[in-house]
Amino acid sequence: MNKIWLSSPHMGGQEIKYVQEAFDTNWIAPLGPNVDNFERDLCQYTGAGHAAALSSGTAALHLALVLLGVSAGDVVLCQSFTFSASANPIVYQGATPVFIDSETDTWNMCPDALETAIRHYVAKGKKPKAIIAVHLYGMPAQMKAIVALSELYDIPVIEDAAEGLGASYFGQKLGTFGTLNVLSFNGNKIITTSGGGALLSNHGAFVEKSRFLATQARDPAPHYQHSHIGYNYRMSNVCAGIGRGQMEVLDERVAQRRANFAFYAHQFADFEGVTFQPEAEGSFSNRWLSCVLIDPLRTNHRTREDVRLALEQQNIESRPLWKPMHLQPIFEDTPYFGGKVSEKLFENGLCLPSGSNLTNEDRARTSAAFKSCFEI
Repeated sequence: MNKIWLSSPHMGGQEIKYVQEAFDTNWIAPLGPNVDNFERDLCQYTGAGHAAALSSGTAALHLALVLLGVSAGDVVLCQSFTFSASANPIVYQGATPVFIDSETDTWNMCPDALETAIRHYVAKGKKPKAIIAVHLYGMPAQMKAIVALSELYDIPVIEDAAEGLGASYFGQKLGTFGTLNVLSFNGNKIITTSGGGALLSNHGAFVEKSRFLATQARDPAPHYQHSHIGYNYRMSNVCAGIGRGQMEVLDERVAQRRANFAFYAHQFADFEGVTFQPEAEGSFSNRWLSCVLIDPLRTNHRTREDVRLALEQQNIESRPLWKPMHLQPIFEDTPYFGGKVSEKLFENGLCLPSGSNLTNEDRARTSAAFKSCFEI
C-alpha cells in the first residue's frame, strides 16, 4: 500500500516559473526580486505592514526576541502546548521560559493562567519581557483576551502563527495581532518554501532591523565591518520563488484542509468518546492538521495509541498531539502556570492525515483504518 503522509508538500504548478526566473537571471544567492515580491505578497494577503522573508520560523522567533531586547535573566511567557521551536529561541537568549497551560475552547494559551503568571512575576519585580502566543494546528488563540492583557501590563506579544497562515480571528488574518509575528514555510506547512519563515510587523523599524541582523549585521561600509552580532537568517531568492507560486494557491489549500476536517468530523460524528478540536466563535481555522481526541473512558478503553498503531499498520502516518513543553526533559525544571488541560490533550489527542493533496481514496482508507479500532 502506498504511504499516506500526515502533511506533505503540495505544489500548485506555478512555482517552477519563479524558480526558473531566479536561474535565468542568476539570482541564486539570498535576496533578489523573488524575496522582495514574496514579502509584498505576504503583506497583501495578511494585511501586515512589513515582512522579512527568513530561513525558518525559528529564525523569525529568535529575531523577534532579539528585537524586543530579551537577554540573560529575563522571563518570557510561552504557551506550553506547542512545538519546541516556540520555546528554544528563549533559551538562545539566555532568558527563562515560563510555560502557560491551554484552555479547552481552542487548545491554545489560557488567558486566566497567563494573567496569574504575569501577576506573579510583576509582584516579584520581574515583569516578563514578552508573551509568545501560538495558534495551534491553525486554530486562532483567544487573541482579544491575550492582547488585552499585554496592553494592560505593557508586555509585547510575539504571535507564533507558524501553523496559522490563512486562518483568521474575527475577520483579521493571523500574523497581524502581535508586536512581532512569525510564519513558517517548512515542508509540512500549509504552504512551503522547502524551508523558510517570515517575520511580520506593523512596526517598520523592527522589520528593517531584522533584515540587517539576518544578513550578519554588516555595517554600511566598503569593507566588512560589524558593530552588532548578526545571523545568517535570510531566505534565498530560489526558495522565495517557490513561495510566490505557493501564495497563488493558499486559499485553495485552506479550503482543501478544511474539507479534510469536515470529512473526518462527519465520518466519526457518532463515535462515542471521539471529539475534534473546536472552532470557537469568531475563529476561522485553516485546519492545518485535523486533530481528534479519543477518550478511553468512553470508547471501551480504545486509546489514541490504539488508533495510531492501527493506522501505522495500514501504512498511514499519524502523530500524537504536541507533548507540552513543561513535560519535556529539557524543560523539566521550568516554571509552569495552569492545570492539566494540555497534559490531557497530549494523552488523548492524535493528528490525522491532513495534506491538501489527499485523495478521496486516501481519506476513505484512513477512515476505514480508524473505524477498525472500534469494531467489536
